Amino acid sequence: HFSHPLEVAAILTDLKLDQSTIIAGLLHDVVEDTDVSVGDIRDLFGKDVADLVDGVTKLPKVTGTNAPRALIQAENFQKFILATTKDIRVLLVKLADRLHNMRTIEFMPTEESRLRISRETLDIYAPLARRVGLSIFAVELEDLAFRQVNPVAYSAITKRLEELMEDDTSMLDRIRSDLDTVMLARGVRGELHG
Repeated sequence: HFSHPLEVAAILTDLKLDQSTIIAGLLHDVVEDTDVSVGDIRDLFGKDVADLVDGVTKLPKVTGTNAPRALIQAENFQKFILATTKDIRVLLVKLADRLHNMRTIEFMPTEESRLRISRETLDIYAPLARRVGLSIFAVELEDLAFRQVNPVAYSAITKRLEELMEDDTSMLDRIRSDLDTVMLARGVRGELHG
């Protein structure tokens, strides 16, 4: 879909990445999905962009994540990706691509494909995001994938968290009131936020 590369570029822009990485985000699927070559991209956008797009295109594909040794394989796969990626920006483009795929996963045609992509995300891409310092990506990837893999547990946890947040508000109000009283008695002026 045409909006996908724009959204990937927008995610990379939010990370305040350089121009080449953002352009690579726009073009990351072009070599695989069209007749455009890496050479064409080099001619039009320069070597840096072409190398990034080529790097994303050549990233190894995930296979066999449903095998019994899936977690060991996932760990090895993460290490392999890290070892074979010369430029960290290639991984950032791939992670932005996966993040947008997960944000729109409900549009995938089959439950089987949604589950496969979600398991890959939990086993490989969320931990990879954490390894390269993108915890904010990792958290969202895990949240979106867990919702697909175990919707019943996701719903139960979400409901309980909402209940705790409601309880927490009244508890915070009581703590704030108690601290206000103590501060007032001691002649301390200030505002409490929680």
